[in-house]
Amino acid sequence: MTNPKNNNRLIINILSIAIPVIVALLLGIRTKIDLGSWTKILPHAIGIINSLTSLVLVAGLIFIKQKKIELHRLAMLLAVALGTLFLVCYVTYHISNPSTEFGGTGVIRPIYYCLLITHIVLSIGVVRLVLLALHYAIISDFHNHKRIVKFAYPIWLYVSTTGVIVYLLISPYYI
Repeated sequence: MTNPKNNNRLIINILSIAIPVIVALLLGIRTKIDLGSWTKILPHAIGIINSLTSLVLVAGLIFIKQKKIELHRLAMLLAVALGTLFLVCYVTYHISNPSTEFGGTGVIRPIYYCLLITHIVLSIGVVRLVLLALHYAIISDFHNHKRIVKFAYPIWLYVSTTGVIVYLLISPYYI
């Protein structure tokens, strides 16, 4: 008989690799799929989703510090749902639209690219951490949940917050 904990870990390992690889491959596709002009609003929706994710993550931290476990659980599940919605919107936008070039000049240009690069690199690594934290919470292994969250939470908050900042910096250049 298979161990459900091992199956969950296998799924987490597969998703942790598959999501960044699939996103990278989709970004590399030169020929875009015409899904209609409605996809032009997706960067703005993504900015809102990242903003909401940041707010929900902060609320989740406040709730757990106040020992409001059920509210913490709801906030974190909402953050995971928002992360999933972000991924769907991000992939949909990038399979149907060319990437937007940043047009800023001067000191803002290296700031933008520094934020963008750290955002991308950390977003790749945080997927595994968030999935592990979620897994440990679901199986009530709160010792390991807390251990993982010490890393997952600040990285996830950084990724969602820099996502908003990167969006605000590049939004004037969307066509």
